[in-house]
Amino acid sequence: MKRKTMIMDEAALRRAVARITHEIIERNQGAEEICLLGVERRGIHLANMLAENIRKFEGVVVPLGRLDITLHRDDMTEEDKQNAESRGHHIPCDIREKTVIIVDDVLYTGRTARAALEAVFSHARPRSVQLAVLIDRGHRELPIRPDYVGKNLPTSKNELVAVTVRQIDGENGVYIYEK
Repeated sequence: MKRKTMIMDEAALRRAVARITHEIIERNQGAEEICLLGVERRGIHLANMLAENIRKFEGVVVPLGRLDITLHRDDMTEEDKQNAESRGHHIPCDIREKTVIIVDDVLYTGRTARAALEAVFSHARPRSVQLAVLIDRGHRELPIRPDYVGKNLPTSKNELVAVTVRQIDGENGVYIYEK
């Protein structure tokens, strides 16, 4: 694959996450009753950024966990699921009276978001669930719409959108690659 263009550098990514943070706080009238769950892998790091911003902006430490959707994917056979290595979930609080915000890097077909919803509900039934994504690139196959979006990025199906995070990739940014 060939890198086509940079969409967001580190500063733009931080601004987008800050904007999402403010939208979350405003919509939920504070942050006391929310729990952030990042989708493995990069969603976890974006959720960490949101949690840190909430702490700075509101002085609230929100519960922060992770979702491993491996066993909830609809493109895996039962045999694949038996052989899959799952890191498991870490849900740090009782979510039954919380608003759970699922955090992911890119929303594309909606299948990852559907699997994340299934993972949450296999654990418990929260008061409500919201979806925050850094990039919404369209091409939905399921009727899923995010509540919070860092950037809407129309793409073709032969392009790949890659979010990079410092903890995994050594830098924060968003790029488009040609397939």
